[in-house]
Amino acid sequence: MIEKKEVKTIVDEWLTGNDYFLVDVMFTNDDRIVVEIDHADGVWIEDCADLSRLLQERLGENIGDYELEVGSAGIGQPFKVAQQYINHIGKQVEVLDNEGKKVQGVLKDVDGDCFSITITEKQKVEGKKRPVKVEVDKTYNMNNIKYTKYLLSFK
Repeated sequence: MIEKKEVKTIVDEWLTGNDYFLVDVMFTNDDRIVVEIDHADGVWIEDCADLSRLLQERLGENIGDYELEVGSAGIGQPFKVAQQYINHIGKQVEVLDNEGKKVQGVLKDVDGDCFSITITEKQKVEGKKRPVKVEVDKTYNMNNIKYTKYLLSFK
């Protein structure tokens, strides 16, 4: 029986000396082992194939009936690890907080488990009849939100 820890150890060895980072290792109900990796400049298929070969070689016959799938974390998918936040600093993201409120803004900073985004919102300003748009920084804890994901833009 293959354990998640065993797969993670092999992936961590492969990651040593690479600019890639591990996003997730999942064992699905339909007997698949899914390994998600990411890189600041994108994931190359050749590197996924290389990691897949290493895993198959090291796991050997233990892989049995499992289907091995190695790929990128997927653009537009919710972030799972802090490095994904760091890689998207300066880019447009969407955050869904625990109260169900979605906000969109530019990812400004990441500090430990916290991150901040700059959003534009209307605020009442003294001396003005109508609310004006102002940029506001909002800070969130990665563990206290439902998700954050990169917003694709085709502009």
